[in-house]
Amino acid sequence: MSVRRLAEDQFQPAAFAFSDENAVWAEKTIQKYPAGRQQSAVIPLLMRAQEQDGWVTRPAIEKIADMLDMAYIRVLEVATFYTQFQLHPVGTRAHVQVCGTTPCMLRGSEKLMGVCRSKIHQHPFERNAEGTLSWEEVECLGACVNAPMVMIGKDTYEDLTPERLEEIIDTFAAGNGTSVKVGPQIDRHLSSPEGGPTTLLDDVTVTRTRAGKAPAAADGAPVPPSEAARPKSTDAETNASLKTPATSPKASAKNAKAAEVQPLSGTAASEPAPKATAAETTAKPSLTDKNRPAGIEKPAAPDDLKMISGVGPKIEATLHEIGIFTFAQIAGWKKAEREWVDSFLNFRGRIERDDWVKQAKALAKGGEAEYIKVFGKKPR
Repeated sequence: MSVRRLAEDQFQPAAFAFSDENAVWAEKTIQKYPAGRQQSAVIPLLMRAQEQDGWVTRPAIEKIADMLDMAYIRVLEVATFYTQFQLHPVGTRAHVQVCGTTPCMLRGSEKLMGVCRSKIHQHPFERNAEGTLSWEEVECLGACVNAPMVMIGKDTYEDLTPERLEEIIDTFAAGNGTSVKVGPQIDRHLSSPEGGPTTLLDDVTVTRTRAGKAPAAADGAPVPPSEAARPKSTDAETNASLKTPATSPKASAKNAKAAEVQPLSGTAASEPAPKATAAETTAKPSLTDKNRPAGIEKPAAPDDLKMISGVGPKIEATLHEIGIFTFAQIAGWKKAEREWVDSFLNFRGRIERDDWVKQAKALAKGGEAEYIKVFGKKPR
């Protein structure tokens, strides 16, 4: 493991103090731990100090040690052990962490590092001339399926090309980093396959395997390939499997009685119960239903409904088809209207679970800033 030391004295500030807001947060965080175990708050307090000043300074380490009644060396051990803590000044507007682990390396992370060398500084951890940007190579950041990727602050930027990373760095350098779209930088929703999902689609009648249309069962639903290849047992084999030895008369009588109540499918004693077709189980409500939410004409600048957790590109397109284009519309849905949309999308309660209305109200009121205020995180 590499040796990690604090920055030289010339970079160290004279003192450290949490902001008023962060001081309140720190006290609440310390109180979460049982008496005598408050030192367990050392990592979250160090991280909050880094988020406030951009890096972990010696005065910050000493301040946190005093707050937790710890020896300075103990807090220093934590700060130098975990590479998530920056021990030297980093860019004031962006510190770019480039993943260099195998999946990203195979997908071109070396070229991303080349961009950082040309746009920021030849060497990692060194800032650009303005002191606004810095970079480093890191280990896996956990979005391997969308490689290559970088992390800036707490946000990841995935499916990158060198050209796209140059654009992102330029935007942060100009002080407009909050305008950059986070997550995949291509037409991909989260970690879905490129080109859209191929499984777990809303309508089972159009589900397909990668090899083509899935074989259908008797009720019209697709059969998994593993089940399609499985040999089917005959009714005679099924009957035989239910028989018990002659030495077990009670069990034989019980099986016989059960057979009278519910005969085996395909026997002369009964007819199989009719099964609902896939079309019946996924039937959508009428578009003329009184509970359908009122739609509007598409505005010149419709809201990005994908900012609501649970809404992807496909769902957004479906909402547009029924005239839903703004957060304010969703924020005003009554219970009956939510149930109509839930049934129309075949969501089985997902709108209530994800609380679309509360999310939409926050976004309609103040956009991303209000969403963060209400939910404590950025919208998707």
